[in-house]
Amino acid sequence: MMQEFALILAYIVIAYMLFSSLSYIGLFALAFGKVKRENKLDKRESTEDFLRNQSTYPVSILVPAYNEEVGVVSTVRSLLALEYPEKEIIVIDDGSKDSTSMRMIEEFKMKKVPFAVRMHIETAEIEDIYQSSIFPYIRLIKKANGGKADALNAGINLSSFPYFCAIDGDSILEYDGLLKCMKPIIESDGQIIVTGGSVRIANGSTISRSKVEVVGLPRSPVVIMQVVEYFRAFLIGRLALSHLNILLIVSGAFGVFNKERVIQAGGYNKNTVGEDMELVVRLHRLLREEKSKQRIEYIPDPVCWTEAPESLDVLKSQRIRWQRGLFETLWTHRKMMLNPKYGSIGLFSMPYFLFIELLGAVFEFIGYFIIFGGFFFSLVDPQIAGIMFLVTVFYGSLISALAVLLEELTLHKYPKVSHLMRLYFWALTEAFWYRPLMVLWRVRGIFAAFQKKAHWGDMKRKGIST
Repeated sequence: MMQEFALILAYIVIAYMLFSSLSYIGLFALAFGKVKRENKLDKRESTEDFLRNQSTYPVSILVPAYNEEVGVVSTVRSLLALEYPEKEIIVIDDGSKDSTSMRMIEEFKMKKVPFAVRMHIETAEIEDIYQSSIFPYIRLIKKANGGKADALNAGINLSSFPYFCAIDGDSILEYDGLLKCMKPIIESDGQIIVTGGSVRIANGSTISRSKVEVVGLPRSPVVIMQVVEYFRAFLIGRLALSHLNILLIVSGAFGVFNKERVIQAGGYNKNTVGEDMELVVRLHRLLREEKSKQRIEYIPDPVCWTEAPESLDVLKSQRIRWQRGLFETLWTHRKMMLNPKYGSIGLFSMPYFLFIELLGAVFEFIGYFIIFGGFFFSLVDPQIAGIMFLVTVFYGSLISALAVLLEELTLHKYPKVSHLMRLYFWALTEAFWYRPLMVLWRVRGIFAAFQKKAHWGDMKRKGIST
């Protein structure tokens, strides 16, 4: 009886993985077509035109920071170097226990200023506001701890401009990144209300004075696999879903938003660890209910560099939090699921994120259990276990290799042949060590969603700029 049940499960998992693989290949085909068309454009010439354009919208750059003393100054320096006509930079210290605020105050010669904040969105108490005497458009908010979402809401309240860019306190934006993200918004005359760029891992690269001088690969296989994973998430998933106008997530590390729309939607949700995805889904919901033609887009070219976890403990904590955030978002907006009222978002995108991105971990976990049981305990016929093993390798490693190929066709950030060979090699090993770890942690993330509320957490930083 047990063997019959295991055999049925094995066939279900094989069918699921084949379907999931075909879904990814379909998304790859969409992404590849979009990349091929965009590569024919002279992007540098078009961004230079926008740099001189008087109609370019001013942007508030919000940097939420919690215990970011190592990287926050480098992030702000990189923002100072951005090619953009008019901007302000607001760092929000969300009750840090380290010297985050002190580093900002000392580096940028900041002084305390009187303030009156318009409370569009309710937040934890604002303690002090500082302004730089060198760069008056740089401000620092010191506030009581309320989480990343609360910090961003405080920044929105204080911001002066109609669009805001949210960027993590440990990240560095390329000099033309903001211009490239704002370009489709300006060209659409405001019909695009959110844009997001690609996030790349800075570990292994040479970064000096908040600028990426030499792009390199880290030595650690754990970090290299995160590089490949980011390729797959951004260049296949987000590029294809954006093309269909059903993208449900813009990375919390880097995104540009229409402030009025975000305030109308209620700001960032403080009751989830996946505040970035939840806000985007809520904005989609708002647009569909209004029958608005406004849209949300992902643009692969603007690149934000961030420091990735190097230890398995920190990586585990991050992935559990991400999976928990995905679960919380899908549960919060469950009424959209398969609801024709929300068009392709409800009929395709929400089910995709549920069955492929969330429950995929559960199916894969069952698959690994059956493979192990088939080879060592005769739980199923070893031939069936062998087929499952091959499907698992195909499901993970081949898709990752396609993601590396798409990176080479789009941004070409890793110019050395040796870099690509190492990326392909580790992508092909994914199913044998890295993916099982991710599956285990993602399953734990689902269970974590039923536990007490999590905070936005710490990550031990080495710093990505000198």
